[in-house]
Amino acid sequence: MNNNKTKFDQNAPDCQSSERRSFLGKSVMAAGAVAAVPVIAGAPQAADAAVIKKIDMGSRAANRRSRAFDLRYDAAVAQANIPLPAHPDNRDEANYSKKIGSFTKALPHNEYGEVDIKAFRQLIRALRFGKNDYYEAIPMGGARKLANPQAAYMYSLEGADCHALAMPPAPAFSSEDEIAEIVEVYWHALLRDVPFSDYATHPLAAAAVADLNRFAFFQNRFPGGVTTENLFRGETQGDLVGPYISQLLLKDVPFGAKAVTQTYDIDIAGLDFMGSYEEWLDVQRGNVPGASVFDSSQRFIGDGRALGSYVHTDFSYQAYLCAAQIIAGGLGINPWAPNLPYVGSATQGAFVSFGGPDLLSLIAKAAHEGLKAAWFQKWQVHLRLRPETFGGRLHNHLTGARNYPIDASIYDVNVFEETRARTGTYLLPMAYPEGSPTHPAYPAGHAVIAGACTTVMKAFFNNDAVIPDPVMAANNGLNLQSYTGDDLTIGGELNKLAANIALGRDIAGVHWRTDGVDGLKLGEQVAIRILADIKRVYIESFDGFTFRGFDDTTINV
Repeated sequence: MNNNKTKFDQNAPDCQSSERRSFLGKSVMAAGAVAAVPVIAGAPQAADAAVIKKIDMGSRAANRRSRAFDLRYDAAVAQANIPLPAHPDNRDEANYSKKIGSFTKALPHNEYGEVDIKAFRQLIRALRFGKNDYYEAIPMGGARKLANPQAAYMYSLEGADCHALAMPPAPAFSSEDEIAEIVEVYWHALLRDVPFSDYATHPLAAAAVADLNRFAFFQNRFPGGVTTENLFRGETQGDLVGPYISQLLLKDVPFGAKAVTQTYDIDIAGLDFMGSYEEWLDVQRGNVPGASVFDSSQRFIGDGRALGSYVHTDFSYQAYLCAAQIIAGGLGINPWAPNLPYVGSATQGAFVSFGGPDLLSLIAKAAHEGLKAAWFQKWQVHLRLRPETFGGRLHNHLTGARNYPIDASIYDVNVFEETRARTGTYLLPMAYPEGSPTHPAYPAGHAVIAGACTTVMKAFFNNDAVIPDPVMAANNGLNLQSYTGDDLTIGGELNKLAANIALGRDIAGVHWRTDGVDGLKLGEQVAIRILADIKRVYIESFDGFTFRGFDDTTINV
């Protein structure tokens, strides 16, 4: 795959240029046809002098329609003027003839978990030309289907087109950064049942810190290095303050006339999957040989097992729908950004614009547009393999079954031998019986949604407002306890919520750190472009949205 081209063939039959010309022609005709609208016989002629009409429908309707067209046109022009980005990948697909560094799950695989090359070529053919018949011709290895690869071609009518947003390449298969990331994912697995609040004193947490600090990858992300205080956390200031889990995943959710307590079905402690090589291989071929088992009691999220369970069964924008309800109606404070139009009004309140319905619809919109951007990057650019697949490569390499170009830093850490001592193999213990979804790893869809939805909320809410009465989960997860440390702000806890959701998928074993962290940044781009378009439709006097990004810089839209 060329570093600056996607798999999609720009010369494939698409007819987009002719369709665009046709659309613009029809639009111009529609705009020019306004004056030709006939007068309806028998229409009211003279209004009662005592009646003051709020709108003169006859004279203003045409102007309104013309203005609506202008808004759509100006928004389209603004998005069309976004510079076309390059889409570099990590070169793993081009570098390895056996495609050992690429996503191949659910296709046929040999006894080493290496993909059938003819099947892989058919997948690439389908991705390149985008024809349904080509997708239907892909040989499959088991019962599972590929997860919606054609969604990578969807267009966007609000915000930037998903192909106009870019990401850096993921770490390469043979790089030391790839080992740094997989070491963290293995430690996630070994610490799943340890409460986050116990990390400071737990010997496995200390061992994880020692392993991670061997890598520049983590030294560069956490100035001063990894500690038990920032272990497995996100990389914003908000992530590093207070309990590991965001208040927005713990506090009761106002849901109309009912308050919903955030206790959830949690996978039973100690139950991991793909512990045997046969099971691992079966899953790579697209089968699901096991099943989840839930604990007898619902619990609050207080450890990796609980967080991984939550992000296994949540719907796309569940966490953000709940978070918006908590912030808007469950904190007992005025949470709205001070620059929104109605905050200081003596006569008007926000609702359809700048109020709850406006925000909730934007959260849903951001989630969907975020998925479009994620799916383009996953299928058309990166095709990054999942951690579970790398775990199989690692197992075969360390046992001598195969010789892969894996960085020698694998011999400098303790986690792989710690895993073998616990499970009998070097395979990655997985939280889900099916392992990862059947779409590529980079970026994480959960992360892109998280970045987009939390950015929309940061635009509407006061980022600096302090959350009252903060809590944390008890070690057994059955109740909440008061937290009495540093103040927790809405902006900080929204950042933490985004990281909890993104990195929770890492804890389950289905993603890498960069899938999540870079996915959040892509989602932020998606939301900023949506907000830029949405700003055009407001009639209120409004200078724009202002909030802090994931890099803590101030963003003005």
